[in-house]
Amino acid sequence: MLVMKFGGSSIANAERIRHTAKIVRDRLGRKPVVVLSAMGDTTDSLIEAAEKAISDGPVSVEFSLEKISATHLGALQELGLSTMFTPDLRELLCDLATLLSGISLIKEISPKTRDYLVSFGERLSVRLAARYFRSLGMNAQPVDAWDAGFISDSNFTSAELVPESWQYIPAALLPLLDKGTLPVVTGFIAKDANGAVTTLGRGGSDLTATMIAAACRAEEAQVWKDVDGILTADPRIVADARPVGAVTYDEAAELAFFGAQVLHPRAMHPCGKTGTPVLVKNSYNPEAPGSMIGSSLPADAHHVRAITTRGNITMVDIVSSRMLGQYGFLAEVFSCFAKYRISIDMLATSEVSVSLTVDSTQDIDAAINEIARIASVEVKTNKAIVTIVGLVSHSSAILESAFGVCVRLGIQAQMVSHGASKVNIGFIVDGPEAAPVVRGLHKKFFGGQN
Repeated sequence: MLVMKFGGSSIANAERIRHTAKIVRDRLGRKPVVVLSAMGDTTDSLIEAAEKAISDGPVSVEFSLEKISATHLGALQELGLSTMFTPDLRELLCDLATLLSGISLIKEISPKTRDYLVSFGERLSVRLAARYFRSLGMNAQPVDAWDAGFISDSNFTSAELVPESWQYIPAALLPLLDKGTLPVVTGFIAKDANGAVTTLGRGGSDLTATMIAAACRAEEAQVWKDVDGILTADPRIVADARPVGAVTYDEAAELAFFGAQVLHPRAMHPCGKTGTPVLVKNSYNPEAPGSMIGSSLPADAHHVRAITTRGNITMVDIVSSRMLGQYGFLAEVFSCFAKYRISIDMLATSEVSVSLTVDSTQDIDAAINEIARIASVEVKTNKAIVTIVGLVSHSSAILESAFGVCVRLGIQAQMVSHGASKVNIGFIVDGPEAAPVVRGLHKKFFGGQN
């Protein structure tokens, strides 16, 4: 079997749905399970509808519903399916109207309500797409994720699947495949043990696909995006960035964490656990080979896989003579960050100091005030992480080349971290310096334009 996930841009309108249907039909012999996100900007429209319901009251609900309905009804009409909503779609839209009316009355939206709200996007898209697939002769059936075995905890907006999902998912989906059914499954959503709708957080639809592939021991998971795969750099920074043929699970996770927007690190875990390959393909260019994510690399793989950058970083330098020959100091520092639920990205230590980075969107003032009682603290903002991902067994040669580029550009690396995962080398530069450094590194390691 095969799992194929298509994001919102791949099913944004009737033309894209036709294109996606052709991709799926060409692979029917491999027993696919299709996972879909919401159509286009539907998720954003749902959140906007709730915000308007709170600020403008009931008068805005009808307008917001009209916008969401028009997207789906327009696609139905262009696909030649209907000039009106089918009962299943009409029922969903009635439920959505009731929800938005309730939000407009109570003037607030809880995380639990928000998850229920945004679930309508995926539930609408699978019903619409499955109907079109059936019109082409495919035996498609829309399946809400909870009916496909996706049961989660109750951590709304960022839920985790319960371990039993590993058994529930194949029990729900494999019998459908055995009957010749094409399951079209909602990505991103699940239900908790109490029956409340939850969402799986960032990368949730990709996680839906990789979890199905891993639990069902699929031949592979295919994640269809709007790029030709994992690229050697961000094409907005490096115009001649090129697809990477293959990366390992660890490399893919590092690339995602440090700036690449193809797959979220969470989506790597299920297939990494079972060794199920993940192929990243371009739904706009299906002939392109894409990027394969697996447990090993070809013998001729380039020792640098890709270069990423992530901006809006704050660097914290902590210095204390108490560190000299003492135990417990670092534990005390890290406990302060843990207390305020602050995630640390990169870390470098010496005998008397520790430097670390955090995302600038996190509020670190309280933690810094506590640490300042035991050490000298300097906070530096507007930094960027530049990360080289690849075979760090060649780290000396990679670092020599990387710092040579920095010297040539007159840029000082302010902190260096050799990742414990052994697949990345990262360093900190000022925010505006990141783009020229990435371009210089890309030319050094891959050639092409500067």
